Amino acid sequence: MDDLVEATKLTGAGRLQEAADLIQRGLFGRHDAETSGQMVQVGGGEAAKPGHPKAGSMTEGLQDHLREALDQVARKFGLSSPSGQAGQGVVAPGSAPSGFSGFDPTNLFRDGKVPAPPAGEGTFTEHAFANDAGARDYKLYVPSRTVAQPPLLVMLHGCTQSPDDFAAGTGMNRLAETEGFLVVYPAQSMRAHGQRCWNWYQPGDQERGSGEAEIIAGLTRAVMSQYKVDARRVYIAGLSAGGAAAANIALAYPDLYAAVGVHSGLAAGCAGDISSALTTMRLGPSGSVVVPPAETARVPTIMVHGESDGTVHPRNGDHVLIQAGVEALQPSVSDGTGPGGLAYIRTRYADASDRVVVESWLVRGLGHSWSGGDPAGSYTDPRGPDASRAMVDFFMAHRLDRPRH
Repeated sequence: MDDLVEATKLTGAGRLQEAADLIQRGLFGRHDAETSGQMVQVGGGEAAKPGHPKAGSMTEGLQDHLREALDQVARKFGLSSPSGQAGQGVVAPGSAPSGFSGFDPTNLFRDGKVPAPPAGEGTFTEHAFANDAGARDYKLYVPSRTVAQPPLLVMLHGCTQSPDDFAAGTGMNRLAETEGFLVVYPAQSMRAHGQRCWNWYQPGDQERGSGEAEIIAGLTRAVMSQYKVDARRVYIAGLSAGGAAAANIALAYPDLYAAVGVHSGLAAGCAGDISSALTTMRLGPSGSVVVPPAETARVPTIMVHGESDGTVHPRNGDHVLIQAGVEALQPSVSDGTGPGGLAYIRTRYADASDRVVVESWLVRGLGHSWSGGDPAGSYTDPRGPDASRAMVDFFMAHRLDRPRH
């Protein structure tokens, strides 16, 4: 109650970010960590922690949402409304007016603007992982309904993002709740990269057995073991730097991941330092694409890219497809329009047995954003086709049939 009163005052004074941070701390506070081996669980909801990518840069939509939510609080508690409408009276901090019984203030924020799973649904908890290659925090969504040996999807966020932000923007937890799979969101640390980008362009982070590739693979195995995941149905996907990292990791661990999704990303191994990374992002790859050895089966791949992407050139999507082996596959092309009016071209590539092993979505008018995403998260565009749904449908059609090491 004290936090809500203070947040109302801050919002009325125009100090919106401070009000948002106060509400997030008050309603979705973290508990102390309890260490158990290499994996640490920190209970609590899905609210952004200090350092959330939106801190200091609250979007206009979130500002409006916060004002509306605090107006509801003011009306419920009889406080002065931050939008200038007087309440029915003033409630002393720490007390509750009549009618408070059964009122859950967190319901005000359950429309995706501040991430939190609806009551009675799955859990979204914070953990930590460490192995010889390094350590990373992560968040894990476990749906309320799971099957024996559920599938697992690893989601790698883009630069400046966090697991909370990425989960909100992609809406992947909602799909996981419906379909019964687990979702793990590794978090890049600011110590590893100042903008929280995955180091997809560093050779030491691209290869099997070292750096971030080995950390993510180890984290994946740890979750698989703890939750008895179906080892044939483990997938990895990412956006931008996360998409490039997902491509690297899938190429390095084809025995671990049954399929990979690359959204607005780059092909594995297309850059070897920061200079070549920036050039490749701006212009597209200048040389030949890295392809798996002849004796290694290529990982089934779904690629989504905006035709108007000014951050990662669409040519990079072409190279993701080449790396996946489309030159030896039979394409089938269709087109359509997303819910917000963005047109797309969908190409499905089938092998000799008529199984679709590569899929491409080129979205016209889409910039560097998750297609069909929720504006609650950063780098999303709801006008495009639903990339999350497309990826889940593609992933669930594939099982790992390659040798495991």
